[in-house]
Amino acid sequence: MTPTLWSAIRSEWIKFRSVRSTLTGLLTFVVLTIGISAVVCIAVKSHWNDPGSRFDHLVFDPTSVSMTGIFLAQFAVGTIGILAITSEYGTGSMRTTLSAIPRRLRVVLAKMVVLATAIIVLGEVVVFAAFTIGQSIFKGTVPTASLSTGDVARAVIMAGVYLTLITLFAFGIGLILRTTAASIIVFTALLLIVPVIVNFLPSALQNDISKFLPSQLGSSMWAATQPTQTFAWGTSTSILALYVVAIVGVGSFLLQRRDA
Repeated sequence: MTPTLWSAIRSEWIKFRSVRSTLTGLLTFVVLTIGISAVVCIAVKSHWNDPGSRFDHLVFDPTSVSMTGIFLAQFAVGTIGILAITSEYGTGSMRTTLSAIPRRLRVVLAKMVVLATAIIVLGEVVVFAAFTIGQSIFKGTVPTASLSTGDVARAVIMAGVYLTLITLFAFGIGLILRTTAASIIVFTALLLIVPVIVNFLPSALQNDISKFLPSQLGSSMWAATQPTQTFAWGTSTSILALYVVAIVGVGSFLLQRRDA
């Protein structure tokens, strides 16, 4: 009898929470998101009244600044997404998994459900904590944001959604490449190196290309004030979701046709 999707999800959940690298990655994610955000907020507050910073005051977004740690935390959740699939190829246990669950797409779906659920739940808790701590640091010196004002609550919620989507994006890379090192290199290059390369292009090309980059889509999603030269947050979310569907689709196609 072929295991049901629910059985596959329960099996993947046991794997997910019992692997030390997953717990380490989640702890790193929490520390980076809250810790780096708090450090940045303290630095902003300490230099807020320095001469020559008036322009920064005009464009200051206390919501996105209080969640600055996401820039580094996305690499932690990306690594978690990659390891969710490549670790099994590394140990050879993927053959056992596919023997127990012959329907390979069911394995992929089960892994994605576990990843998405874990990251969206923990991610929302962490980004709301980072936001709350950041606003408490700003209080009294720097303008603050309230969840009841404008797009602030939406921005904080979408920060957790971005982290979830970028985790699944990384999972798709791992599904295609099947090795941890190569997947992390490609993922890091797409989020860190490619934007730097784009900055060396002519201005017109920069604007046309940069707004499609995953990191730029994320910045649009979790900013309360719409950044310039970016898509609206809803469009950015849709594009990133399409990236996830496309890359996981390619990985699933290859999984169906390659040996474990």
